Amino acid sequence: MTKPKLYEEVALTRNIPEENLKQGDVAVVVEYVPHPAGGEEGAILEIFNAIGESVAVVTVPISAIKSLCADQVLMVREMAPARS
Repeated sequence: MTKPKLYEEVALTRNIPEENLKQGDVAVVVEYVPHPAGGEEGAILEIFNAIGESVAVVTVPISAIKSLCADQVLMVREMAPARS
């Protein structure tokens, strides 16, 4: 897998329930961070709503993201409030 470039839009490859994010949600890569114990590198993502407002910044393993492809179509879903 080629690591997406900084500021590239990516799609999540899995659900991140603690952040109320779902597989296929689109985010922007804002930074990469090493794992503190030598594990998998992480990606810091910024999530935007459908009108372009920033709604979250999260860190996920890089295996949880992939670059967007020309044969994919974006969709809209309602984002329920995160659980406390």
